[in-house]
Amino acid sequence: MGYKFDPNAMYRMPTHFGPRTGPRYGPDGRKFECKDNPKSTSITVSFLTNSEQLEAFLPPGFSLNGEPVVSVSGGYMKEIEWLAGRGYNTLGVSFPAAFNGEVDRATGSFLTVLWENLTDPILTGREELGFSKIYCELPEPLTFNGETHCTASWLGFKFMDMHVKATERVQVQPPSAPRKQPGAEQRLTGTLHYKYMPRTGEWGVADVAYAVLTPASAPNRVVKEHWRGEGTVQFHKARWEDLPTQYNIVNAFHELEIKEWRGASIVRTVGGKDLSDQRILR
Repeated sequence: MGYKFDPNAMYRMPTHFGPRTGPRYGPDGRKFECKDNPKSTSITVSFLTNSEQLEAFLPPGFSLNGEPVVSVSGGYMKEIEWLAGRGYNTLGVSFPAAFNGEVDRATGSFLTVLWENLTDPILTGREELGFSKIYCELPEPLTFNGETHCTASWLGFKFMDMHVKATERVQVQPPSAPRKQPGAEQRLTGTLHYKYMPRTGEWGVADVAYAVLTPASAPNRVVKEHWRGEGTVQFHKARWEDLPTQYNIVNAFHELEIKEWRGASIVRTVGGKDLSDQRILR
């Protein structure tokens, strides 16, 4: 006799060994509070580009919202409780967008892609949350003579360089009271995504295809240090031979016109959330 699924547990493939632990389901089903972890450093560079180029990235129901400003952000996390103290790094590319569905209206940063250097958060984030996550190598940043240098590569091919020079320390504001949940007439805000999974054997057909939102609220996240400055980012053009499954992604960013650099930041934080508040937009 085969196994049965527990409706109160969380599963991922392979399901044959029972429920799987992860960021939202710990040993014995416990939750992770994310109050004193992770310890994160976020390094971001922004630039103004062409509206038409960004609109080409938008899935159904989405539109550009405001200036076409792209933000490239490297995240470096340590002491993550759900990984028993280990960490991982990320690289995301986003720009301001709005979603107008039959029921929901939402605005925020549309996360086009999130590279990560560890399989576990990629799988949990893609299957459970709908983040557009893929793998790459993301070494720790190098800081020398006041400049921080971040890189990204795939099996030896370096496809991104980011340089940031912090020039001004920003006064950190004390945590504010949690915002009230938006009413029916209020727009939702946060990070926007588009979840897509292909149907097996029908490769042009979606098994899953819908917009999702990571709500902006993160009451356990505390900013410890914030610097503003100047920065640049460069995506290096790739051949199919260099990046067989990602070259079109990297080349799309390589081709974005840089009309004007819009500054850079380095932010260090402690705490966060387990993202169990992720929701489908309809």
